[in-house]
Amino acid sequence: MIQVYGIKNCDSVKKALKFFKNNNLEYTLFDFKTQDLPCEKISTWLELTEMKILFNSRSTTFRNLKLKELNLDEVSQQEWLCKENLLIKRPVVEYDGKLIVGFNEENYQRSFL
Repeated sequence: MIQVYGIKNCDSVKKALKFFKNNNLEYTLFDFKTQDLPCEKISTWLELTEMKILFNSRSTTFRNLKLKELNLDEVSQQEWLCKENLLIKRPVVEYDGKLIVGFNEENYQRSFL
């Protein structure tokens, strides 16, 4: 089963969910707005990808929290991801032991079809 992490009203998440629906792929959505993501999950993801891919420094949340001014190292970034799940680049997709961050249609076609 495909596990998608994100928020329902995010454009990238909407594109991913539409891709899965259009291709008759079953998925479940873990919504950051209604569920708290355990820090252990973030640690697991960071074994599969890099912080610069997972941490969304272009998000509204990042700007509102004025995190650029703090010049965060990777340890601090991971702490912030645990406290504020909306700093995670979306969507995060777990499938078959792999992790895909963000939406790219060509990448999704290669990975899921």
